[in-house]
Amino acid sequence: MAVSLMPRWKALLLAAAWTALLALLPWWLGLPLLLALAAAVLLLQYRLAVEHARLIRRSLRWGLPGVLFALQRALGGTIIAWGVALLGALVGYTLLAGLEAWLDRDLRRVSMATASAEWPELAMAPIGPLAEIIELQPPVWQLADELADPQVGQAGYRHVVYADGGYRFADGMSIDGVGPHANFSPQGRWLVMRMNDDRGTVLWDRECNQLHRLRGWQLCGWHHEQPWLARREGEMPLALKVVLEQDDD
Repeated sequence: MAVSLMPRWKALLLAAAWTALLALLPWWLGLPLLLALAAAVLLLQYRLAVEHARLIRRSLRWGLPGVLFALQRALGGTIIAWGVALLGALVGYTLLAGLEAWLDRDLRRVSMATASAEWPELAMAPIGPLAEIIELQPPVWQLADELADPQVGQAGYRHVVYADGGYRFADGMSIDGVGPHANFSPQGRWLVMRMNDDRGTVLWDRECNQLHRLRGWQLCGWHHEQPWLARREGEMPLALKVVLEQDDD
């Protein structure tokens, strides 16, 4: 995961330069630019890297004053023009706060679920919980014609066939709407496939014969034969139980 090492003073200087640029541009150029950034971070929130999403959100916060200054300048710089700019600041930052609250909804749900699940157990426990280091085994994606079932043994028997946008199994089971790449869990309990548009993951629990279609989630790895997933690259992976609770909410 890439970590930004830009000094704080340099980041503030770039932000001030961005504000000044939008203040010098006509407002009818700066405003569509900010709206395009807002649409990008809203529509591509599961595809953007964490650093890129944070950069766009910072650009919106710093760019709004520049656009409002350009607007009041275009209105003649009168008291009425400044009043319009202040009203625009109130409306604009209210909308930005709502946008950021919507983008951070998953983080709030995880923290609330973790707090509600952990604190009663910690309060009743006679001692503190044992620490556990979770190391994920990364998935190994394979094509359908190269996919071998770990439960069959080492003979490499392939009973999975990919055709017409889905997987077909020897026992008659079929899974549609997925791409040709798949991955078995280390012991073969789970079969994981990517959706056709690569915007989600399909998991088949062969032991319980349950199918889960999780749009917007990516498989990060395996721990104790259980899948762990994340919304985007760089985020903390979550166990499948937590992911299913979030989708139910």
